[in-house]
Amino acid sequence: NCHLTQRSGDIALGIPFNLACYSLLTMMIAKECGYEPGEFAHTIIDAHIYENHIDGLKEQLKREPFKLSKIIIADKPFEDLTFDDIKLEDYESHPVIKFEVAV
Repeated sequence: NCHLTQRSGDIALGIPFNLACYSLLTMMIAKECGYEPGEFAHTIIDAHIYENHIDGLKEQLKREPFKLSKIIIADKPFEDLTFDDIKLEDYESHPVIKFEVAV
């Protein structure tokens, strides 16, 4: 299992990226230790939505989720893994929703 506490996060862009990255890290560590991955919990202290993201997020909420894809991690030591050693199977996505990066 993994629990991430995040001080601050952008709902449209930052949090989905962090969710994917730390979920993958949880899977990689579990594999290295010889375990099946457990749960990933994510606590966000200050989750925020930028005004120019509202319409896109409303559109996203209307969409039906697809079946979860499968992540395949090569059978090699953690420190030897590269991007090419991680495969995503049965991935489906809806059309892109463009969100501007807030600076």
